[in-house]
Amino acid sequence: MANPTITASSYAGEFAGKYLGAALLSASTLDAGAVTILPNIKYKAAMKVGAFSNLVRSADCDFDATTSGLTLTEKVLTPTELQVNLQICKKELHADWEAAQMGFSAFDELPPLFSDYVISRVAAEVANATETSIWSGAAGEGSFDGYLQVCLADSDVNDITASAITSANVIAQLGSVVDSAVTNCPGILGKEDLTMYVSTNVAQAYIRALGGFASNIGGAGTDNKGTQWYNGGALSFEGINMFVAKGFGSNKALLTPKSNLFFGTGLLDDRNEVKVIDMADIDGSQNVRVVMRYTAGVQIGIGNDIVLYS
Repeated sequence: MANPTITASSYAGEFAGKYLGAALLSASTLDAGAVTILPNIKYKAAMKVGAFSNLVRSADCDFDATTSGLTLTEKVLTPTELQVNLQICKKELHADWEAAQMGFSAFDELPPLFSDYVISRVAAEVANATETSIWSGAAGEGSFDGYLQVCLADSDVNDITASAITSANVIAQLGSVVDSAVTNCPGILGKEDLTMYVSTNVAQAYIRALGGFASNIGGAGTDNKGTQWYNGGALSFEGINMFVAKGFGSNKALLTPKSNLFFGTGLLDDRNEVKVIDMADIDGSQNVRVVMRYTAGVQIGIGNDIVLYS
């Protein structure tokens, strides 16, 4: 079986952005639209956050705005420049490529370009790395500060010290997050896009608790179905939508409106680059080199409108 040939595959700027968009936006948080995506940041984006003071006052016959005011603060989202430099042997992917792309009828379908298949495989790994960085990333090699780091650095965020989550305590612990919002940022409660973002282990403990493993729930659990009550659908807590943030690490939760969390990238940036290079014509090897260059980063809006459990 001959090795597949690779046609010249080199994309830059907006064209590369189409491939990178498929990679970045496949991260589960972005694919689900769980945060606000700003897709066309070339270098950085400045977001104005406004707070009114003494807006409503007792009426009289005069116009007097001396006690009322609007304070604007600026949050800057600066996406980090990232890259992929990968070398693989064609033989490592050839069999998978043919198996995935050939039809099951007597007449095999013509497979698409091998270069596109290579890009799709790499894109899946980029999506996984992006998902981790979005939530628990720290600025450094191959990553950027995720929401956890950004929130910890903002003194306005309402912090709660986390405990090890179990099915026995998860309801009480999530309740403490809502209680903090009631005390410190009641304005977010009732907002249509208010979301409780939780770690995978928190979600699993919550599912188990509602299956009858919590002291305040009957032994047979929700609808007397035990843990079989849950079939992979949407979760909620006290009427608040719950989202499982797979890149969040363990024992963490974040409560805020979706519109208060931002992910930025430059999908139309002329610095974007995607290349698949067949080394056969260069050094005679069966190696393929993949190059990707792109930008990504996160930022929060109003710190006081966030409760962080970590």
